[in-house]
Amino acid sequence: MADQHWRIEVDRTTCLGSGMCTGLAPDHFTLVDGRSSPITDLVPPDDLLIDAAESCPIEAILIREEESGAILAPEQ
Repeated sequence: MADQHWRIEVDRTTCLGSGMCTGLAPDHFTLVDGRSSPITDLVPPDDLLIDAAESCPIEAILIREEESGAILAPEQ
């Protein structure tokens, strides 16, 4: 599990800049020009990322398992 990584993807053209992600997972997201941006694209698993993706009002955040590419959040 220590070698597992998740990839954070943010659709900045869709992002509304609500800041939900930065409030829930400030170590992973920042606002750049009023829109969410991941601080680092590839990170160790962190449940806060799932919470942030699930809380995004327009589902602009996608969390994937790096090796398989499987979507972890938001729930499909």
